[in-house]
Amino acid sequence: MGISDVIVMLGAIATFLFGMTTMTDGLERLSSGRLEQLLERLTSNVFKAVLLGAAVTGLIQSSAATTVMCVGFVNAGIMTLNQTVGIIMGANIGTTVTAQLLSLGDISSDNLLLSLLKPSVLGPILAVIGILFYLFFSGGRKKNVGQLLVGLGLLFIGMNTMSETVAPLKDLPQLQEVFTAFSNPLLGVAVGALVTALIQSSSASMGILQAMTATGAVTFQVAVPLIMGQNIGTCITALLSAIGATKNARRTAMLHLSFNLLGTGFFLAVLYGGNALFRLPFWEEAMTMHSIANLHLAFNLGCTAVLLPFHRQLVRLVERLVPGGGEELDLSILDERFLSTPALALEQAHETVLQMGTFAKTNTILAGELAAQFDAKKLDRLNETERTLDKLEGLLDAYLVQLTDQPLSPEESMRVTELLHTLSDFERIGDYAVNISECAGALHNRGLVFSPQAQAELSAICGAVNETLERTLLCCRSRLRADAAQVEPLEEVVDLLAETLKNRHIERLKRGECTIELGTQFLELLINLERISDHCSNVALRILRETASRDDMIRIDAHTYVHALHHGADREFDRLFAQYRKTYFEPIAAEDGGPS
Repeated sequence: MGISDVIVMLGAIATFLFGMTTMTDGLERLSSGRLEQLLERLTSNVFKAVLLGAAVTGLIQSSAATTVMCVGFVNAGIMTLNQTVGIIMGANIGTTVTAQLLSLGDISSDNLLLSLLKPSVLGPILAVIGILFYLFFSGGRKKNVGQLLVGLGLLFIGMNTMSETVAPLKDLPQLQEVFTAFSNPLLGVAVGALVTALIQSSSASMGILQAMTATGAVTFQVAVPLIMGQNIGTCITALLSAIGATKNARRTAMLHLSFNLLGTGFFLAVLYGGNALFRLPFWEEAMTMHSIANLHLAFNLGCTAVLLPFHRQLVRLVERLVPGGGEELDLSILDERFLSTPALALEQAHETVLQMGTFAKTNTILAGELAAQFDAKKLDRLNETERTLDKLEGLLDAYLVQLTDQPLSPEESMRVTELLHTLSDFERIGDYAVNISECAGALHNRGLVFSPQAQAELSAICGAVNETLERTLLCCRSRLRADAAQVEPLEEVVDLLAETLKNRHIERLKRGECTIELGTQFLELLINLERISDHCSNVALRILRETASRDDMIRIDAHTYVHALHHGADREFDRLFAQYRKTYFEPIAAEDGGPS
């Protein structure tokens, strides 16, 4: 095999891989998001999920793409970990379709129709038809069909070229030695996994293995570990996609890997143990493209059949491998069947809004702790909770909008409006907590640390904001006027703290005692903390308004009501303001505002 043959071989592999990528992209564009909707909906039963995973993967020709979609859905909170088990098992079955298509190269017949199905003929035909569609249609589905056909044509052309290039190698004794080494099961699995991980496609590496059957050196004992290794190697794509994702998203990727590792271990033991005991007659037989495809299909069907009854145990295994609390939520509380009874649906929605408020409070506390001392694990927890908060907002918003289609009393309609505004406030509080965490991350990455004085100031305002959130959640749960009335005095203290600390910061800048970079982050922290308390005020004032009498000032003009509170119109407000001022403001009021 000369240098020109090597170059042709490399070009054939490049054509094959490019064809695979082009075909997959075309199929995904044709799906227009419908595949994602199918994955989301049709997973109520594990057997249905297996069929769905096989069908979707057979369509897009990539088990990795299906698994990555599952990781993305779990990361977004659309699907639970349990829903993905069947899809992942089915994906391994669906990916065998490519090998079955490529095995058409073994067709040998004088029949014109059958000869047209051979890759050497079918490839150019598909490529020509596809390029005509791609060039002469400006866009839309026809252009995507063209891309799909071009990709499939290039796939067959590359496959045929690879087979022709490696065919002369069958007489080389060195090649026999190489493939004999692959008969070592551990080495074969490792090589199969490595090649597949590098090109990130088990279908592509399977095609390369099928092409190598032209040498006559690929026997059953060589093919088995290589095929098993290819199934393991394809997990790399999902594992990469799960980096930085939620725990359950990482568990989904680990589920894919665990399924293939367990299946490989089981069938290696069965086949090699069976051969040692009974000397299997087909052990040394040379494989063809068709028998490789059938072996691939049989292995994946066998893995699914063996492990499907243990799908719950598989989930528990990956939960141990990736420890920590899950982010899955019990959303049965928002069952659409409750919508026909608005009073019950409102109670369920109220409980979920409170859950949002709890998440927002948790993240605000974590953000304050990160600003004081950075901790990567706390940042991960904060980001996971924020994703859950965003998901809850979307679900609740849609649920309450659906509820407005029901016949509601004036009081129920008013309650829906209140909940919609409140969930928006809690979601915004979560966003400001994320902003604070980003400031903390920026300080950590640049090696910047606040002075003890600045840290004491931040601790004081964080304490006030945390109590404001605590009291907001209390009044949101009880919906009592007495509880809601305690929030606005605290919010006023937070405003006083923020204004005082901003002025101190400006004075430090003037004296050159604070760097611009530290000062910018300090100001950003104050702004976000103040805005959190503003949203707490919104929630409490809304409850005050809804529980007030019809002629109360807050029902007539909320702005005038708040203005009056801040100017001595309410003794209880003044008493509470003085109490909170003594707790949070006075301890730092006497400080001279040292350097940041």
